[in-house]
Amino acid sequence: MNREKEIIKTSFVGIIGNVFLVAFKASVGIIAGSVSIIMDAVNNFTDALSSIITIIGTKLSTKRPDKKHPYGYGRIEYMTSMLIAALILFAGGMAVYESIQSIIDHFQNGSMPTFETYSIVIIAVAIAVKIAIGLFFRKKGKKIDSEALKASGMDALFDSILSTATLVGMIVAKFAGVYVEGYLGIAIGLFILKSGFGVMKEALSSIIGDRFEREYIVEIKEEINKIEGVCGCYDLILNSYGHNKNIGSVHIGVNENLTAKEIQAIERKISMLMYNKYNTIMTVGIYAENLSDEESKNKLKNILDIIQKYPTVLQIHGFYVDEEIHSINYDLVISFDDTKPEETIEKIRKETELANEGYAVFVQYDQDFSLSE
Repeated sequence: MNREKEIIKTSFVGIIGNVFLVAFKASVGIIAGSVSIIMDAVNNFTDALSSIITIIGTKLSTKRPDKKHPYGYGRIEYMTSMLIAALILFAGGMAVYESIQSIIDHFQNGSMPTFETYSIVIIAVAIAVKIAIGLFFRKKGKKIDSEALKASGMDALFDSILSTATLVGMIVAKFAGVYVEGYLGIAIGLFILKSGFGVMKEALSSIIGDRFEREYIVEIKEEINKIEGVCGCYDLILNSYGHNKNIGSVHIGVNENLTAKEIQAIERKISMLMYNKYNTIMTVGIYAENLSDEESKNKLKNILDIIQKYPTVLQIHGFYVDEEIHSINYDLVISFDDTKPEETIEKIRKETELANEGYAVFVQYDQDFSLSE
C-alpha cells in the first residue's frame, strides 16, 4: 500500500464532499439570511482548503533528501498542519465577528432569518454527509497511521455536532420565532477557534521536538538488550523527520575485554535492527564496563548509596574505574524536575571523590530524553 497515494485519494474525497456541503449550505444561508449557516459553510470551505494543503504537503514531504536537506522533507507535514491551523483560526474569527454583527442587527432592526422546511431537510442531509466524511477519514487515518487524516476525521465529526446546533437554531427560529442565530454563530466560532489552537499547539510541539511514547522507547531498549554482548542500553535519543523517518543515537555497555571486531559486530546488529524494524538511522556509542573485580563493585555500591540521597537522579551508567590513572567515570541522568542539575552533579562528584581518596572523578550530565513518564 502506497501511503502517499492513500492520503491524496482520501483528501480528494474530502474536497469533493466539502465543496458539496459549501454549495448547499451557502445557498440555504443566503436565501434564509442565516449567518450561522453561512459561517458553517465557510467552515466547510476551510476544510476543503485543508485537504488541498494536505495533498500539497504530502507531495512535498516525500521528496528525496538532497545536498541542502540531507534529512529529507518529512517535517513539511508539520508545516502543513500550521497552515491548516491558520485557516481554522481565520474561519473561527470570522464566525465570531459576523455573529456579533448579526446580534447587533437583530436588536437594532429586529431582523430575523426565515427558513423553509426544505432548508431544514438540506442541512440535516449535510450533517449526515459530514459524519460519513469524518468516519471515513478517521478509518483511513488509523489504517495508514496518518495523524493528519485522523485529525481531519475528528474535526469533521466535531463539525457535524456544530451543524446539528445550527439545525436546532433553524427549527427554533421557524417554529418558535425565537432568535438564537447570532448566539449559535458565536458558539460555533469559539469552537472553531478552540480547534484551531489545538491543531496549532500540536504542530508547534512537533516542530520543537516531541518525546517519543514511553512504550515505544521501552520496546526498543528491550530489543537492543537482547543482542548478545550488550550489557545495557542507555542514552536513547530519537529525532523524527516525518512519518517513519527517524535519526537517533544510543549508548551500550560492553565487556572491556571485547575486541574492536567483536564490538563492531554488535554495533552492526543494532544498526540493522533499528533501520529494518524501526525506520531509524542509528549511531551507537560504546561504554566499556569493568565490574568483574570486587574493588570496582564496591566503588559502584558506594556511589549508589550517594545518589540515593538525590531523588532527581534517574539513572547511573557508563561506570568505569581506571586503576592505572586512578580515575572513576560515570554518567548520571537527571530529571527535568531538577532546576539546577549541574549543581546536583557537582555535589555528587565531590562526595564520590571524598569516598574514594586519591581518585579523580568525572561525572557526565545526561538529559532525560527517554526515561521518565
